[in-house]
Amino acid sequence: MDVIVVGYLAGTRAAKQATRTVPIVMVSQEDPVEIGLIQSFAHPQDNLTGVATSGRDLSGKRLELLRDVISKGLRVGVLWDSNAPGPPIAFKHYEAVARALKIPLQSLEVRGPQPDLEGAFNISVRSRSNALIVIRNPSMRRHLSSIVDLAITNRMISISEGTSYVVEAGVLMSYAADEDDQYGRAAVYVDKILKGRKPGELPVEQPKKFEMVINLKTAKQIGLTIPPNVLARADRVIK
Repeated sequence: MDVIVVGYLAGTRAAKQATRTVPIVMVSQEDPVEIGLIQSFAHPQDNLTGVATSGRDLSGKRLELLRDVISKGLRVGVLWDSNAPGPPIAFKHYEAVARALKIPLQSLEVRGPQPDLEGAFNISVRSRSNALIVIRNPSMRRHLSSIVDLAITNRMISISEGTSYVVEAGVLMSYAADEDDQYGRAAVYVDKILKGRKPGELPVEQPKKFEMVINLKTAKQIGLTIPPNVLARADRVIK
């Protein structure tokens, strides 16, 4: 291969373990410095570069968006897979932001590949959580239909870290980097590498375009009226 393009953390790690010479271009939702994949965004070194989010910068935005929808009595459950490398780091970011915003937060920890989702939602009911954050990873994506069904049954407003979770599966909202833009920028890296640039000399870029999506079909199912000031900020509304 002349270059490898990878869209998930597990795949990026596997590619890096498999080769130290073939250039790797990642499209990552995790902070590659915090995880230990690269030395720094400016100087990634070795054979890895691409587009990646720094330090889960969007965690605070998502919590603030939930607070805009439920202005009083917001209690958030965070569903995450402790078997995967990225979600534990992401959960710590949500914890820190929730403390700063004084928002009660409940850990809904599961273990893939067969997570106990009903057990996690039972915990959310006991903790009186009325909102749900789904931390993105392949295991969560495989079980997304069940997660959405449980959130609707428990009348929880849900927000995800990926637009596709809203469009394809029915999560209520998402606030995330524009995935099409990220992969378009990854293609620019591929072009530069095929023209002779070394990946370790190409700084890792952070997302520049973000997208907020709201699914009104899901809102109707849980009897929720999205506040007009929130609806007006959406880039896409699914009716």
